[in-house]
Amino acid sequence: MSRRKLRENIFKLLFLSEFNSEEEMPKQLALFFESIDKLSTLDQQYMQDKYALVKEHLEAIDEIISESSSGWKTSRMSKVDLAILRLAIYEVKFDDDIPPSAAINEAVELAKRFGGEESSTFVNGVLGAVA
Repeated sequence: MSRRKLRENIFKLLFLSEFNSEEEMPKQLALFFESIDKLSTLDQQYMQDKYALVKEHLEAIDEIISESSSGWKTSRMSKVDLAILRLAIYEVKFDDDIPPSAAINEAVELAKRFGGEESSTFVNGVLGAVA
């Protein structure tokens, strides 16, 4: 699976977690992975690990989002934009394997694909402030 597709699936997991309790997430993760055709064990492990790492750093990530999104609280942001920002900020701040410019570009592409009309501009602005 390509890095882009892996990132898209991790974004979907983060989005999914906004609507399920922590107790429900193991079952939701299992159902999500079952729905992906020809999913390799390696790709599944990569997605699970990165999802867990984002969740582990969530408090710090949300603080960065709040500081960088002038006047916007995470509770007021769209769930799509928030999931995209969380993944991208994790990659920019905590993942040395991914160049920040690649993380930002991929986040903007996700926002164009899954977000509203203004999502890509909003995501790019927040990530520009973070970077």
